[in-house]
Amino acid sequence: MEQVKHIMNKHIPLSAPELNALSHRTLDHYNQRAEDFFAGTRDHDVSQNIAALLHYIDAPAPFVLLDLGCGPGRDLKTFSELGHRAVGVDGSARFAEMARAYSGCEVWQQDFLKLDLPAAYFDGVYANASLFHVPSQALPRVLQQLHATLKPNGVLFSSNPRGNNEEGWNQDRYGAYHDLESWRAYMTVAGFVELTHFYRPPGLPIAQQHWLASVWRKVS
Repeated sequence: MEQVKHIMNKHIPLSAPELNALSHRTLDHYNQRAEDFFAGTRDHDVSQNIAALLHYIDAPAPFVLLDLGCGPGRDLKTFSELGHRAVGVDGSARFAEMARAYSGCEVWQQDFLKLDLPAAYFDGVYANASLFHVPSQALPRVLQQLHATLKPNGVLFSSNPRGNNEEGWNQDRYGAYHDLESWRAYMTVAGFVELTHFYRPPGLPIAQQHWLASVWRKVS
């Protein structure tokens, strides 16, 4: 993981305009580099993450799944090819356009800070390398929205670059880098119970496993 270039003081609340500006700057970064991003991530092996989500869903298949931060549609296409109904959400207009074309799935363009999701609709939420872009100030509200969009006993998977609870700018992308204890606290308060967690990539020493993956069930 690249070193965070600028750390913001989490104890100073950001205003609504500041949060909007933060989100727009991050999304502009992805819009301007969408094709390069897809070329660099199209062949990433995230089968461990996909399997972790699907393993814990109790509903009868096929599942209705939300890919939060679907990017250009790599994992949407995989879910669809596995026979599930997958819907993507991404704040980047370019990513949403690419994901529709690549996966053939329905994709909603929505800023994570302005989500508008149907209630009790999805069996699972797949948030791979996406929720870390949510400032910690806004994370409780976003997690509550994801909780609400899941059906009873629905499952949420997340994978985020881990850190020591710092947050700030990495070039033109904002990120919040939680450790396991911090992430557990946010998820528990939002009404989730932990099912499992693991570090990625697999097979490396823990110091080289920069990603924290975890699976959670909606319980309240």
